[in-house]
Amino acid sequence: MFKQNTMYEILTGPVLWITFSIFLGGLVVRIAFLYRLSRKKDPVFYNHVNFTWGLKSILHWLVPWGSASMRNQPVFTFVVFVFHLTLLAVPLFLGAHNMLWDEAFGLSLWSMPDVIVDALTVIMLASVVFLFIRRIVRDEVRILTGAWDYTLLCLTVAPFLSGFLAYHQLGPYESFMILHIIFGEILLIIIPFSKLGHMILFFFTRAFIGFEMGGRRGARSW
Repeated sequence: MFKQNTMYEILTGPVLWITFSIFLGGLVVRIAFLYRLSRKKDPVFYNHVNFTWGLKSILHWLVPWGSASMRNQPVFTFVVFVFHLTLLAVPLFLGAHNMLWDEAFGLSLWSMPDVIVDALTVIMLASVVFLFIRRIVRDEVRILTGAWDYTLLCLTVAPFLSGFLAYHQLGPYESFMILHIIFGEILLIIIPFSKLGHMILFFFTRAFIGFEMGGRRGARSW
């Protein structure tokens, strides 16, 4: 018990600060690197920057079935939006997390009732199962999926599954709670250096495609 308490204090103390430093610093470095690379590889592109087209492009891809490709895959689109919404809502608006935010950073967000967070977690886990199976059964997706893609999906679900098991005490609570924190911090650390970085890069990518299609060609990108 003493070792677990010490581990918990370390993970929610100095390790948490290190994790957020790597997470935020990594995102800044990656964005700066990609910006510099784009300036070097395609400097003419910046002559066609049009924020109206960029904003339209982002908004159409943030709205369910707002683009032609999403309307062509309605079920997949629905699951993807559910997955991303629950992926963000659960960690941001969980009461226990907000207590940690307040202790560590002196700020917190509105907290949802635990029963709602619990339901959203189950929905998120179900959506991951759907996405995992889809990668296996759809030929056009399977050939583009490597071992690292499956690993990222498992790492994404691990904090939610371990937190759910700890909350419901379906096993050793202390061990699952430690695993929950470790998986969460690992996930934050790898986000800037993996495909999961699209949580931020999405906005730049969609805006740039809007610049290219709208500002340069006068055509919609959605």
